[in-house]
Amino acid sequence: MNLKQIFNVKRYKLKDVRFSLIALVIAVSVLGIFVVGSAQKSVQGRQIIGVIIGVIVMAVIAVLDYQWVLNLYWVLYIINILLLVAVLLFGIEVNGAQRWLSLGFTNFQPSDLTKIITILFFAKFLMEHEQDINEKRTIIQAVALILPSLFLIYKEPNLSNTICLAALFCVIMYLGGLSYKFIGTVLAIVLPVSIIFISIVVQPNQKLLEDYQQKRILAWLEPEEYATDEAYQQLNSVMAIGSGQLTGKGLNNNTTTSVKNGNFISEPQTDFIFAIIGEELGFVGCCIVIILLLLIVIECIIIGLKAKDTGGKIICTGMATLIGVQSFINISVATQIFPNTGISLPFVSYGLTSVVCFYIGIGFVLNVGLQPKKYQ
Repeated sequence: MNLKQIFNVKRYKLKDVRFSLIALVIAVSVLGIFVVGSAQKSVQGRQIIGVIIGVIVMAVIAVLDYQWVLNLYWVLYIINILLLVAVLLFGIEVNGAQRWLSLGFTNFQPSDLTKIITILFFAKFLMEHEQDINEKRTIIQAVALILPSLFLIYKEPNLSNTICLAALFCVIMYLGGLSYKFIGTVLAIVLPVSIIFISIVVQPNQKLLEDYQQKRILAWLEPEEYATDEAYQQLNSVMAIGSGQLTGKGLNNNTTTSVKNGNFISEPQTDFIFAIIGEELGFVGCCIVIILLLLIVIECIIIGLKAKDTGGKIICTGMATLIGVQSFINISVATQIFPNTGISLPFVSYGLTSVVCFYIGIGFVLNVGLQPKKYQ
């Protein structure tokens, strides 16, 4: 038995390869390399390595049969939970958060991989429950299966990825065929509960959030009161984006008042990379990045519409959702639409785990595209 038989590698048709998606992903990644290098030159080399590894992994996964991988969904689920537990037990702490496992040569953030595994797991889960997706038992099972991941990521603490994963799960359930009636009922409950939650967490001595998380919400509601504290980075980010005007100050500029040279934002190469884009590439640069990410989302949706089964559809639309939601959160934080919470901008922000995981997801999308409904 050769490797092709072991991994169920099929013979595909070249015309089914979505070169447009590959080009878009590489284009935004290359742009990210330049912006990361401008934000912090010392990590540009590692970002290049991350993109190269990502492209190789994407190419390998693209030729694997996604249905073969989906058959291992319980194995993936167990691996995911073990990795998240390992973070809490053995993870390294950075800036008060324990989110990474040290691999010696680099740090690995399992919560990034969790989002990809969640898409794969529920793609198979919903395939097996297509007929009873709206039954209470199935819905309860699905919620029970996502809760451990949400809880473990929240305990790191990593509120941004918890919110992103929860949003991803909700959209996947909708795509799996959850009825509008149930969705409407949930929204009727969640919206007032969310308002009550926010009203509680802004009160003194609340126990629902960590102190720093509460301060970030308060700084979002009253930025002037926290201008030298929690709102400092977001206010500087907004000013930086505005200062770039139409075409920006240029990459690798030496302006002493820039956010990177003046140290007005910590870790500009990761969570606030959009501030660097706005300042150095201006409104035009911001639009280019947003359009590239939007086109990637659209490409994933188009491939999903042509998928031969529910699993393939959910893989593609799940990746589209993940890229869209995470991009929206990152840009919203940089522009002060959302409270300050750290999350990477897909394919752009510095981080080997984030970059490689997104390429893994795109690899699965490409494989779905290689097996459309017409594929024999």
